[in-house]
Amino acid sequence: MKILQIISSFPPAYSYGGPLQVAYNLSKNLVKQGDEVTVYSTDVLDQTHRNKNVENPGFLDGIKIFRFKNINNRLASKYRISCAPRIAYALNLNIKNYDIVHCHEYRAFEAIVMHHYAKKYHIPYIVQAHGAVLPVFEKQGIKKIYDILWGNQILRDASKLIAVSKVEKDQYLKMGMPENKIVIIPNGIDVSEYETLPERGIFRKKYGIASDEKVVLYLGRLHKRKGIDFLINTFSSLLDLKKDNKLIIAGPDDGFLEILMEIIKKLKIGKNVLVTGSLSKVEKIEAFVDADVLVYPGILEIFGLVPFEAIMCGTPVIVTDDCGCGEVIKEAKCGYLVKYGDTDDLRGRILNVLNDDIQSNLFVRDGQKFIKDNLSWSYLIEVVKQTYLECISQSNGVKHEL
Repeated sequence: MKILQIISSFPPAYSYGGPLQVAYNLSKNLVKQGDEVTVYSTDVLDQTHRNKNVENPGFLDGIKIFRFKNINNRLASKYRISCAPRIAYALNLNIKNYDIVHCHEYRAFEAIVMHHYAKKYHIPYIVQAHGAVLPVFEKQGIKKIYDILWGNQILRDASKLIAVSKVEKDQYLKMGMPENKIVIIPNGIDVSEYETLPERGIFRKKYGIASDEKVVLYLGRLHKRKGIDFLINTFSSLLDLKKDNKLIIAGPDDGFLEILMEIIKKLKIGKNVLVTGSLSKVEKIEAFVDADVLVYPGILEIFGLVPFEAIMCGTPVIVTDDCGCGEVIKEAKCGYLVKYGDTDDLRGRILNVLNDDIQSNLFVRDGQKFIKDNLSWSYLIEVVKQTYLECISQSNGVKHEL
């Protein structure tokens, strides 16, 4: 198959969060299967830099990548508003050369022009919203207007809508999308990356954390929907019971860091909290290995990979029960679930993990087996390809075989 992936940011622009990592791993594994994958993206890199002096097209692990100039880097980095006008010309010229288009966002200029030319040239496309289905949190009014003008039609005209969990499927249904158009495909993990782990203690040594201190880790974007304030308040109450604890907050700021620092200052727990900023891929694994527990306390999280990455590093996890990954943790029986906002519940579960190595090790063992069997890319790539082929068949009336 000839597949076009459309996403506004692509590696190495890792500060833009998880969707680009999913798009990259998906594309890389499709190439391994013998498919021809092209990515249309923009030149954003981080909050202050662009991808400059790159070949166009460039290649990464066999993926052909076109990076179109974004009109404003600040709008893209701070407000997640991308606009690369030249992508319209490229789509008009080339979209008919692809069997299917996989669009990784629908509230974006790139999605508007993709929709126009996909309809014009009768090319089937899939939308994967990566947790941005409902018009909630920031810019709600703008999102609702966008949906009236373009968004709803982009979703309705898609051959399939990919949800990564039942939570996200319900969000598509709330948007009025037909159930038979929605397919649940969770985000995948490259399990081979965790076959050889770093020695324990590297991360602790780097940040001056004693070997006898218990480390509670949060890893992800610093955004208000991530529940980090809930975790900080819980951790503060935990210090009343156990003083030798350290809370690590690792990840890029997404508009919430200043508020978090004020909370830490108000609670007078600065000596026990370390905010690291963004971590490299290697540093993330080092952090997982050195943590005693990973807490994923978000609200309206459709499916985060972080808990499963932690499990693959041998670290027990606690997640909120109404998020997408909570569905999987419950099914696999590989971690503790807590109610969002219930500090007593979360504090109790953290103590359970810190005081019960036997149960924690059982959770990790069962979780690793479940991930290898159900969330590895070697398994999920076949599900994605079958979905692509179904969309192509519906479009041209020809039955395709894997």
